[in-house]
Amino acid sequence: MTPNQPLTLTVRHPADSIAVLTVEGEIDVDSAPALRTRALELIRRGRPHVVLDMAPVRFCDSSGLNTMIGILRYAKDRHGSLSLVGAPPHLKRLLDVTGVGELMPVLPTVAEALTHIVGAGEAPEGQGAR
Repeated sequence: MTPNQPLTLTVRHPADSIAVLTVEGEIDVDSAPALRTRALELIRRGRPHVVLDMAPVRFCDSSGLNTMIGILRYAKDRHGSLSLVGAPPHLKRLLDVTGVGELMPVLPTVAEALTHIVGAGEAPEGQGAR
């Protein structure tokens, strides 16, 4: 068994009300609080639509799933949304088996998630890209 890989979180803002949070590493009982804290902070700071880019995730357990549900609820309470993109096969299976994937859009790419958010009228198109 290998030691836990540290969780790396990288943020970019493609539009005024949207944050793309790239999650790299393992999401487990030790690292899930960092993901939750960062996502909720983004929502509180005016980015109610969060896209989690999960492509670099090597492992996710029930703590990660609970964190995603918590982020989704917090975002929805603030008229926002949570989308997942690039989920690797092991994570797609976990989302499917648990039903968590039914709660939020799970899309192949960030571009598709952004189109989904804007197309659903959830977020205005903006020049806030950084």
